[in-house]
Amino acid sequence: MEAYDVIIIGAGPTGLSCGIAAKTHGLSHLILEKGALVNSIFHFPTNMTFFSTSKKLEIGAVPFISHSDKPTRKEALEYYRRLQKAHALNIHFYEAVLSLNKQGDEYEVKTTHHTYPARHVVVATGYYGKPNLMHVPGEDLPKVKHYYDEPHPYVDQRILVVGGANSACDVALETWQKGADVTMVVRESELYEKVKYWIRPNIINRIKEGSIVAYFNSTIKEVLPDSVTIQTPQGEKTIGNDYVLAMTGYTPDYDFFEKLGIEISQDKERRPTYDPETLESNLPGVYLAGVILSGMKTSEIFIENSRHHGELIMSAIKNATA
Repeated sequence: MEAYDVIIIGAGPTGLSCGIAAKTHGLSHLILEKGALVNSIFHFPTNMTFFSTSKKLEIGAVPFISHSDKPTRKEALEYYRRLQKAHALNIHFYEAVLSLNKQGDEYEVKTTHHTYPARHVVVATGYYGKPNLMHVPGEDLPKVKHYYDEPHPYVDQRILVVGGANSACDVALETWQKGADVTMVVRESELYEKVKYWIRPNIINRIKEGSIVAYFNSTIKEVLPDSVTIQTPQGEKTIGNDYVLAMTGYTPDYDFFEKLGIEISQDKERRPTYDPETLESNLPGVYLAGVILSGMKTSEIFIENSRHHGELIMSAIKNATA
């Protein structure tokens, strides 16, 4: 099999932009995705609205048309489907990468289906694949969810929402509006100050009037089949509970990085090693793109400020092979 000029791991917005840039520079490409197209966005809440405008999410010179200034998840999924078709990107879905081995001047990329040779590799896996766990007894119960889809299953249920950032506030409001009995547990002394401006006043008012009960400076101590024990400034408190929606954020897949051989800093930020001018990692010919560059500081890099990563990487590859 003829080696691909570049294999891209991940078919999220960043991976797609890398594929588009590869085609622009005349490089043969293959995008490998363990799930569906833009898998992370597919797993966002059904009724989610983006914070960014559609204009700032555009890539590949394909216009992103939405009904309002800020697009919905549904509109984003349609946009990325059109983007894939418009650029005729070569993508294999539901094919996870297992390992990466150097063979002379090339890499062997082994997946759940095949082994592919590649002269260069781009890792653009995002961070939505692994939730930040609470590490408390009972977290493995079926009632504990780290991903939220829609409010309907929680009608007339006692919901405990963990967290105080955008996702937690969205979930608390949406489930409460559909008839759930909602309690929030927030580790900090207040809600995250950068909660979406059209959400923050609403959730604050619901808490003030008592429609949604919130425990600040508090954590979950144990999850039980019919209740949850929380640690509050006033001591332990046990409340009846049907579901725990742990909106505690997500983390890059460091186990996967280690398996590939990518170096990670040992400080709390856990950033990967890379050249800021080319985005090449410690592995020659292996590049990193998107939010994974920020390590645990996942709010630093997002779609709108990483759209240029593909062009940066493919230019570096083209120059290196010229």
